[in-house]
Amino acid sequence: MDDIKRAKYDKAYLRIAREWGQLSYCVRKQVGAIIVKDRMIISDGYNGTPSGFENCCEDVSGSTKWYVLHAEANAILKVARSTQSCQNATLYITMSPCRDCSKLIHQSGIKRVVYKEHYKDSEGISFLVKAGVEVVHLPDLDN
Repeated sequence: MDDIKRAKYDKAYLRIAREWGQLSYCVRKQVGAIIVKDRMIISDGYNGTPSGFENCCEDVSGSTKWYVLHAEANAILKVARSTQSCQNATLYITMSPCRDCSKLIHQSGIKRVVYKEHYKDSEGISFLVKAGVEVVHLPDLDN
């Protein structure tokens, strides 16, 4: 795929991730993720509580509850419950991954990450680059 076509697809899939993030019940931050393999969406996720828990991500003080799953973790875990594989897939996510999620991304076989916004620290991105995962920052989706 040429660079112009890839950039067009990257922006489209990242827009889908952004829309998917709006399904999150989290008040502080809504994050969406899409996993694409061979130009097919094989999984999706958004930040939220595990299955069977109430859809409330923050405690009374406004802090995120410790058991809330990040969007990329939810998407990767959905693949784990299916017959699909993340091997050589691309993860589109609205916010760069944290340290813990970057480990999941690498171990799952995802080879490329495209994100819109920066997380509060860049350690997750640094880890992915060191692990040989291609990382692309696309801050402006509407141009």
